[in-house]
Amino acid sequence: DETIVGKDVLVVEDIVDTGLTLDYLLRILKSRKPASLKVCTFLNKSARRKVKVKVDYLGFDIPNKFVVGYGLDYAGKFRNVPFVFTLNPEIY
Repeated sequence: DETIVGKDVLVVEDIVDTGLTLDYLLRILKSRKPASLKVCTFLNKSARRKVKVKVDYLGFDIPNKFVVGYGLDYAGKFRNVPFVFTLNPEIY
């Protein structure tokens, strides 16, 4: 285990959706007494948020649609596509 006491910590996410997982992680990290704790996300679905989490650095705020590409996949597909797009709901 690496100590983060007194260190600046940056959590990097691909997408923040409900915020539940991120909230849980941030509570654990805060308990370890970092000097600072910031969040950076590529994509943010603020309309789906169930708990309040602060995103300090944001790529894009997106609507509540299922997105794939650029590392995000559906059933193992579309992960390697070099852009982000929405899937037709009929596909999933």
